[in-house]
Amino acid sequence: MTLRRPRPPHPRAAVLLLHGGQETSERAARPWQLAALRLDPVARAVAAALPHPDVLVGRVRYRLRGWNGERADPVLDTLRALDTLAELAGPVPTVLVGHSMGGRAALRAAGHPLVRGLVALAPWWPPGEPVTQTAGRHVIALHGARDRVTSATETAACVRRASAGAASAGMAFLADTDHAMLHRATFWHRTTGALVAHLLAPTTTPEPLPEECYGGGDFPVL
Repeated sequence: MTLRRPRPPHPRAAVLLLHGGQETSERAARPWQLAALRLDPVARAVAAALPHPDVLVGRVRYRLRGWNGERADPVLDTLRALDTLAELAGPVPTVLVGHSMGGRAALRAAGHPLVRGLVALAPWWPPGEPVTQTAGRHVIALHGARDRVTSATETAACVRRASAGAASAGMAFLADTDHAMLHRATFWHRTTGALVAHLLAPTTTPEPLPEECYGGGDFPVL
């Protein structure tokens, strides 16, 4: 886990960012690979939107680039990062922000005691992805309507399944944008930052998504 500087001396909450990767790869993950760099502007937007200064912001460091089948390597790395965070900061409420494969790792790790909720960006949530671990957590997904890498339809199905036990579960399709989050990038980044701020301080920061995103019916296109 790498931590954003300056690091608050007494954090009362935390955000961990998880980048994308590949379905199968034994190659070492590096911070300069495109999947990792894609989260740089997201990290800046999240930091700018924080509801108070005592929030620790970090990134999960993967050992390998691939998910690698049943091993689910990024999930192991995420759980280790959460355990390390607990040792550093104590039982602070934590929001996970994951893009693509990172969204899948965030979903799998949602049952960790620190996790309050997750924001998934164009997540890779194939059919049958487990959701029982999201019980009592907040699950929010944003997915480009033109995504051809991961399925917005499968994301919507996963959100609906999670809604049975989650504290809240919502989604929005984003018009005229795709998997890389390059089109309408400012909207992706600002909305992500606002969602994280709301999850960390729901009584003092506004909900950035319309109510129908959480209705359980057809999710809106924004």
